[in-house]
Amino acid sequence: MQQTRAFRRPSRETLIRWAPLLVLIALVVVFTAINPAFLSLRNFGRIAIASTPALMVAIGVTFIIVMGSIDLSMEGTIAVCACVFAYFFLSWGGTLLSTAWVAIPLTLLLGAVLGLLNGLVHVLLRIPSFMASLAMGFVGIGLAILITRGEKFLIEDEVFRGLVTYRVLGFPIMVYLALAALVVAWFIQSYTRLGRNFYAVGGGEELAHASGLDVRRVRVMGFMLAGVFYALAALFAVGRLGVAESVSGANFMFVSITSVVVGGVALWGGIGGVWNALVGVLIVNVINNGMVVIGLPDFLQDGVLGFLVIVAVVLSTDRRSVSFVK
Repeated sequence: MQQTRAFRRPSRETLIRWAPLLVLIALVVVFTAINPAFLSLRNFGRIAIASTPALMVAIGVTFIIVMGSIDLSMEGTIAVCACVFAYFFLSWGGTLLSTAWVAIPLTLLLGAVLGLLNGLVHVLLRIPSFMASLAMGFVGIGLAILITRGEKFLIEDEVFRGLVTYRVLGFPIMVYLALAALVVAWFIQSYTRLGRNFYAVGGGEELAHASGLDVRRVRVMGFMLAGVFYALAALFAVGRLGVAESVSGANFMFVSITSVVVGGVALWGGIGGVWNALVGVLIVNVINNGMVVIGLPDFLQDGVLGFLVIVAVVLSTDRRSVSFVK
């Protein structure tokens, strides 16, 4: 007589892995139950539009956190990239049908250069990543103010604004471009040597160095890659609002790091990935949108998100084995 298999409770690791997705589903169910208007294609389109720039930033942050570092430069990088893009876009014709399209690859290159500088300051000067990146972020905001002189650049090109206004199956073109960038990031993370090196450094820097890996080079490349995705976020942010200004990167620091942590990327490095970032961004934006739909004030949204970060870190971190987060 065969014994029936005893029911096995899911392990802590399994619960942690699937918890963000389950939370996302639960949030959708709860907000829909409170207000059925939440579950509509139009509302999902609004969530997707709001999530697109934040997703690009979260992807860049994910690469950094997977290495065991912290990047706080995104607001300054986005501000500079947005303002430089708008300045050259308007100077070179003001429409994608002219030579103004060159401003797009120029902006991506600028993001890479800013990320490179960020990484070099961190690695060569041996400054903790959070402090080096925070300082570079302030420098970026200062440069954006210098470029704009406190003014706003308005982008009125119908072709460029078509990123938001032209829709396919209810979602703007910008959303599909962001998903394509997500797939590229996943490929880099999973199928390239650089992506594997990120995890090797985050899993144990001394071990990675002992195995012959150039840890300093990997860190610089990680910050450089993150800068490219911050530049993408700047392009999407300008496309969403049609405006570039020195505060174009405001609030991205809190939203991106919150999203990455809530999505299940471990702060101590080596665990998680870009799909976690996607789930985290959706969780944050579903909460924001859901609270607007049910009529709760803004300050409660910030309070809930802050509480959510604390809960996520407590549930996902073994504090007995982690003594310091870089």
